Amino acid sequence: MSALREVADTLWPAPGDRHGPLVPMMIVLTFVTGVVDAASYLTLGHVFVANMTGNVVFLGFALAGARGLSAATSLVALASFLAGALAGGRLVTRTPEHRGHLLRAASMVQASLLAVGLVIALTSSEPPHTGARYALVVSMALAMGVQNAAAQRLAVPELTTTVLTRTLTGLASEAGLVGGPGSRLGRRAVAVVAMLLGALTGGLLVLHVTIAAALALAGALVLAVALTVHVLARPGAVWIAP
Repeated sequence: MSALREVADTLWPAPGDRHGPLVPMMIVLTFVTGVVDAASYLTLGHVFVANMTGNVVFLGFALAGARGLSAATSLVALASFLAGALAGGRLVTRTPEHRGHLLRAASMVQASLLAVGLVIALTSSEPPHTGARYALVVSMALAMGVQNAAAQRLAVPELTTTVLTRTLTGLASEAGLVGGPGSRLGRRAVAVVAMLLGALTGGLLVLHVTIAAALALAGALVLAVALTVHVLARPGAVWIAP
């Protein structure tokens, strides 16, 4: 399959595709990840709310005495993300046989948490004071923990919505150029570009508008995912089975 065909099938899956509309929905959520991580990193003090690998590294740097980094902020983000993932795991156990219901429920919870963050951002100063900053980290990291737990259960190949290191590794190590089975260039490239565009969009909104604008966009996209899946999750659809 050519890379361009893979891109087309990722953005618009063929009827009867094993993962159906989950594929483009995961791309949208990957974009959301870029938006919220841009918002948190650029506004809340060098902390990620979705990419926890970065927070573990930042925590090490902060403990070593690096300036501009907060061990407390990294720990709050990590703890909140884990709590969100725990809540997402609970949703998985409640909808184990229907991936559409799982994504709908997880996205509604995630959108609600992002809405809480939006309210905090709208009612706090610019830049947010310490209390508002921690409240934003908590609400956003909870939301992304829920998203990641759902994405792990949905198990759409190459679309974790957060981790791109393995995606980039696969692009290189599995390429036909090195005798590999084929790197699935199209789908993996779409995931990388989605994250990049999300980070670009989030960065532009935070730097030239407000963090509230970034949160409003992220929340609207997640809500759109929930509504789309609700409409498309017809009984008997091949993609709803885990």
